[in-house]
Amino acid sequence: MTVNVKLEPGDIVRSRRGRDEGQLAIVIALVDERYALVADGDKRRFDRPKRKNVLHLEPIGTRSEEVANNLRDTGRVTNAKIRYAIGEIEQRLVTTNEREQSSSPSIALEMHAEEKGE
Repeated sequence: MTVNVKLEPGDIVRSRRGRDEGQLAIVIALVDERYALVADGDKRRFDRPKRKNVLHLEPIGTRSEEVANNLRDTGRVTNAKIRYAIGEIEQRLVTTNEREQSSSPSIALEMHAEEKGE
């Protein structure tokens, strides 16, 4: 049921459990193999990240290279950069979902037409 995915600082994840369920965040650091520190730049800022069990985090398959580079070079990142990175990904996810939904009715109509023999 659970797949161990190696998280790295800069990875964008979705919370699967807790008060922040469904929210996007960026991995700031790994405490150990079981816990990660995540921040969203808004409610959870860089200076007070949330300690989350890695099993409660769902990687969405992207990472913010800008945040990862800042963390690697200076050990810090601004909350504005975190918010910007999350906002970009949210926008990309919304446009992807809209495209999928807009193409789905046409596929359904084509299938319906084929069933009727048109």
